[in-house]
Amino acid sequence: MLRKKYRYRKNISCLVADRFFLFMIIFGIGAGSLCSLVGFIYPTIKTIDTIEGNSSKRRSNKQWLVYWILYAFFTVIESFIDFLLYIIPFYYAFKLAFLLWAMLPQTKGAMVIYDAFLKDFVQKHESKIDAALKNAKNAAAKGSKEITYAVAEATSEVKED
Repeated sequence: MLRKKYRYRKNISCLVADRFFLFMIIFGIGAGSLCSLVGFIYPTIKTIDTIEGNSSKRRSNKQWLVYWILYAFFTVIESFIDFLLYIIPFYYAFKLAFLLWAMLPQTKGAMVIYDAFLKDFVQKHESKIDAALKNAKNAAAKGSKEITYAVAEATSEVKED
């Protein structure tokens, strides 16, 4: 009897939480934060399992690496076009659905995207990507040297005064 009582409360609690999150997503109240949490917590746990060796399959490793590429892509793009996202109805609902599709082991959507698009794109443009990374590294090193020199020069002028 007691077990049935708690199971009933657990089902009601899940139903209430489900409706609450659905309401948040549909009406956009905290939807960005909810998408970030959902898109971050489970994949982080699975990535840590993969790193710690609890997942010996190479495909599982690739799944989480590709997922994090997709998640980072969303994050970077959103930071540039966040003012436009309010115009798109149900953007966060679609984003949440996409992230769930990409992360869940039943669908392995991240691998579908990798196999269909990313793999060929990276192989085709590998030399351009490597050149761009090399140029960025050289520019960062040059900028770092210039900043270090400017700080050293400013510090020496302050000491002289």
